Amino acid sequence: MNMIVTQPHLAHAVSSLPLHDATELTGGGIQAQIRLNDQIYTLRITKAGKLILTK
Repeated sequence: MNMIVTQPHLAHAVSSLPLHDATELTGGGIQAQIRLNDQIYTLRITKAGKLILTK
């Protein structure tokens, strides 16, 4: 017997977070710069469709 356990409190927490589209962040390209305080990070979309964030 397979049981599926759901955690509705987690689904609610995730849906209340801001959602940003990576393609919009990169302006339709594959890279964007993101500033946090005085640090600059690079967000990159790989050919496999994964995200990499580097400092």
